Amino acid sequence: MLSKLALYFSYPFVRYALIVGVLIALCSSLLGVTLVLKRFSFIGDGLSHVAFGAMAIASVMNLTNKMIIILPVTILCAILLLKTGQNAKIHGDAAVAMISVGALAFGYLLMNLFSTSSNLSGDVCSTLFGATSILTLTVREVWICAVLSVIVLVIFVLFYNKIFAVTFDENFARATGTDANKYNLMIAVVIAVIIVLAMNLVGSLLISALVIFPALSAMRIFKSFKLVTISSAVLSVICATAGILIAILAGTPVGSTIVAADAVVFGICCLIGARK
Repeated sequence: MLSKLALYFSYPFVRYALIVGVLIALCSSLLGVTLVLKRFSFIGDGLSHVAFGAMAIASVMNLTNKMIIILPVTILCAILLLKTGQNAKIHGDAAVAMISVGALAFGYLLMNLFSTSSNLSGDVCSTLFGATSILTLTVREVWICAVLSVIVLVIFVLFYNKIFAVTFDENFARATGTDANKYNLMIAVVIAVIIVLAMNLVGSLLISALVIFPALSAMRIFKSFKLVTISSAVLSVICATAGILIAILAGTPVGSTIVAADAVVFGICCLIGARK
C-alpha cells in the first residue's frame, strides 16, 4: 500500500488534489460552526446550487476560466440570500429553497439547450458529485485556491471575536455597538467563496456535508466555541486527507468518499459524546 501511494504521489495532479483538499476542508470547517449555531446550515446547499447554475452559464459561454463567472454570481446570491432572509415575508429557509432550486433548474436547462459536450450526463454528474474534477486541477487553479484559502483564514482570525459575537447573541452584539449586518454580510461572502472552492472537491450536492459534518462532530465532544472550531478544523482536514487517499487507492469518487469519512467520524464522535 505504501509503495502504491508513493507511486501515485509521484504524479503532480495527486499532490495538487491533496493540497487543495486540505485547504478547502480547513476553510469550510471554520465557518461551519457559525452556520450551525445560527441555524442557517442550508445556505451552503443553496449557494452550491447557485454555483452549479453559474458553472452552466460559464460552460455555455465556453469560458476557459469559469471562476470569472462562478465567484461573483455566487457572492451576489449570498448577499441576496442574506437580505431576502431578513424579509419578514420570506423567511431564511424559504429564501434558500427558492434561490437554490431555481438556480439548479436553470443551470441544467441551459446545459441541455446549449450543450457543448458529447457527454452531458457525465459532465453534470462530475459537477454535482465532484467525481473527477479534483484530480484534473491545473497549477493556476491550485494557486487560486491557495490564495483564496489564505484570505478566508486571515479574515476568520482577524474578525474571530466579532464572528463569535454575532454567532451567539446578535442582539447583544448590536447593543454593544457592533455592526451585526456588516459581519453577517462578511460571513455570507466568505461562505460563498468557500462554496466555489469546494465545488472541485466534493461537487455541488455534497458541499453542505463538508461544511456541516465536522462542526456537528466537534459539538458532540466539546462545548466551548474555540474548542469546537479547532477540533472541527482538525477533523475536517483528517477526513479530507483520508477520503482523498482512499479514493485514490480504491478508485472511488473523491467527493463521496470524503463525505462518507465525515459521516463515519460523526458517528464515532456521537458515541464518544454519549459516553462522556
